[in-house]
Amino acid sequence: MFFKQIYETGLAHASYMVGCQKTGECLVIDAKRDIDTYIEIARQERLTITHLAETHIHADFLSGTRELADVTGAMMYLSDEGGDEWRYEFDHVGMKDKDSFMVGNIKVDVMHTPGHTPEHISFLVTDTPAIADVPIMMFTGDFVFVGDIGRPDLLEKAAGYRGTMEIGARQMWESLKKFKALPDHIQVHPAHGAGSACGKALGAIPSSTVGYEKLVNWALRHTNEEEFVQDLLSGQPEPPYYFAMMKKLNKVVRPLLTSVPELRRFTLGELNEALQANRHIVDTRSKVSFAGGHIPRSINIQNNKAFSTWAGWMLNYEEPFVLIAAEDQLDDITRKLMRIGLDNVAGYYPNVSDWVDAGNDLEELPQIHLDELSASLHDPNVVVIDVRGVSEHEAGHIPGAWNIHAGYLRNSLGEVPRDKTVVISCQGGDRSSVAASMLQREGFTNIKNFPLGFGGWQAAGAPIEKEVLA
Repeated sequence: MFFKQIYETGLAHASYMVGCQKTGECLVIDAKRDIDTYIEIARQERLTITHLAETHIHADFLSGTRELADVTGAMMYLSDEGGDEWRYEFDHVGMKDKDSFMVGNIKVDVMHTPGHTPEHISFLVTDTPAIADVPIMMFTGDFVFVGDIGRPDLLEKAAGYRGTMEIGARQMWESLKKFKALPDHIQVHPAHGAGSACGKALGAIPSSTVGYEKLVNWALRHTNEEEFVQDLLSGQPEPPYYFAMMKKLNKVVRPLLTSVPELRRFTLGELNEALQANRHIVDTRSKVSFAGGHIPRSINIQNNKAFSTWAGWMLNYEEPFVLIAAEDQLDDITRKLMRIGLDNVAGYYPNVSDWVDAGNDLEELPQIHLDELSASLHDPNVVVIDVRGVSEHEAGHIPGAWNIHAGYLRNSLGEVPRDKTVVISCQGGDRSSVAASMLQREGFTNIKNFPLGFGGWQAAGAPIEKEVLA
């Protein structure tokens, strides 16, 4: 039996390949969209991708299952649970609770595990030549993570449904009873790890076992359903705006992208035209380089592991945008964009130095140092906006700071003063650079970024304030 986890750190997304080495057949579960990874692994292992499966209609990434099906001809085994509203709208082999299929000598049993979503299924895998009727591993998708479970509130908070949160939480309670009844030895392989917005306490280790999760997972230790529901629905992170688009695109027929596209290099004239048309210019350089000088009205989304998420927060799927990116980073950046379906990249420009050489001026993002901020705390003409999540802010923040999540700031511009100095702070300066640059783009000239963030503030022994909850 062949097994491999493919982990994409940017979205904290895990997909899997399970193969029968005797027959050469291979199953891919919850595939990412840049599918060349799976094709190359299959080639190296002398396997043929014959089966594709998904645990549910994903919200946080654009699935590559249909791209793989188009390239390989493999059959798609997808959930038909949850009712018509939750059914995939393209041809597939429908899976329901207790169904099974074979991948060579490997048996895959389906378990309906609603809660995160109504159609969610998990897969129990048995290596039949080893032990014919004892599963060795379980692919839990967004049902059970390492140390956490899937959140049931995304359909309301991100996809626009109403009245589904509590229903989902109670479905999750029932699904966990099935999980607790499984043998302790079964390996647990989830679709996400630490850093995903699909839960609030995901562990950093890549896998677990049923027995270990029974011992340590907060959700599995609950004994009262009402307390479980309340606990599950509280403290969840803010879901990015793009989740709603992913939920739609993963369900319907859509254009396929079976290879990583090559982006077109813009001329200086084309870059000027994009600026005149008020296109989004996304500067992927470091926050330090951006602060020192950037093309006016560009926003800073650094090419780090959070790039996909913040591109999903700040960009939309209808308007073309331009990248400022070094050519040796283009493949990486393009993959990060295509994984969330942001295919509307008009082109890229490789640097800002050519812009300057052509006689143009750069814009700076003013920074504020800790001593200066500390001295300004009681100045009525200075406002600190904490752009971290609500739970982060409540746990501790710079005294007097307002809390507007960076992703929601664009829709809260009326709350940001224009007649005072506005200091933007996060935990370590990354999110604040995104937020401050977005405000600059929107015409704010009174913005300063606090690059040390709350982490630096706290480390320096400066006073902190905590939210007093009623």
